[in-house]
Amino acid sequence: MELGQRLLEGDKKAAARMISLIENDDPHALEILSESYQYTGKAKVIGITGPPGAGKSTLVDKVVKQLRARGKTVGVIAVDPTSPFTGGSILGDRIRMSDLNLDPGVFIRSMGTRGHLGGLSKATLGAVKILDLLGKDFILIETVGVGQSEVDIVKAADSVLMVMVPGLGDDIQAIKAGIMEIGDVFVVNKADRDGADRTKMEIEMMLDFSHQEWRPPVSMAVAVNNKGIDEIVDNLELHLTFLEESGKLMENRVKNSEMEILDLSQTALLKHMTRSDDNRAWLRGLAEKIARRELDPYTGSQMVLDKMITQSIGGGKDENTES
Repeated sequence: MELGQRLLEGDKKAAARMISLIENDDPHALEILSESYQYTGKAKVIGITGPPGAGKSTLVDKVVKQLRARGKTVGVIAVDPTSPFTGGSILGDRIRMSDLNLDPGVFIRSMGTRGHLGGLSKATLGAVKILDLLGKDFILIETVGVGQSEVDIVKAADSVLMVMVPGLGDDIQAIKAGIMEIGDVFVVNKADRDGADRTKMEIEMMLDFSHQEWRPPVSMAVAVNNKGIDEIVDNLELHLTFLEESGKLMENRVKNSEMEILDLSQTALLKHMTRSDDNRAWLRGLAEKIARRELDPYTGSQMVLDKMITQSIGGGKDENTES
């Protein structure tokens, strides 16, 4: 296909067009990805996450430039948890990286979740594949804030960089329960502020309780002054080397593929159950019975599954719409 071939030849405009099509759930784009999937898997995917105000966008800018200095091509996906049209913090921060748009070895794209269940946009994983096909050596996925998107990043990334800042205090304890466990490499950014050493020590102490084969390194950085960026990239490359040599890279990608299958299946099920007036009316009737305690949600869930299977076998037609 012309668009797919242009993508494989490194056409950035084709990549931008493909990502737009994927965001709109275009069947043609999905077909291109399906046919080209065998050529993916070469890029190393880095998730960059952490609390709001940690300076992630500035750090991403510096990491990209360091990777470029090492001769690597880079793709950047910035995930906005609200909308790609609001001009929110992520899109505003893209201005700081505007000079990278002139670099032929860099591709930057901001994306919105568009109400997708979970923190990452459904199209994010598709965009990763597109940038992989584009030939990028590294793909950086930047999330915003602390929440589901930070947990979901493990579904897409080979290595997760957790960005922390001084002054979080007791917040680190709250963060620990949700996202501290997913970090493969840690950095205390804005390390010129008071409390940076204490923050680093607290993170180190938390990591001491972890008995995993890989001990996440913790470094310090002042991204705005380009300090500590070399060490961050070194640590990321060390983790990726560990994954490859231990066999965990493929093991993790198998787990991620399994989660992707389930996520796509769940999305397809929801779309199937709400695409027709008859199905929506049937589902509403089912919900009313559950609300009146005439039916339990567990039986209702099984009825939805049975209905979907029946409609699938019958080519989308289900004569029995009674609940």
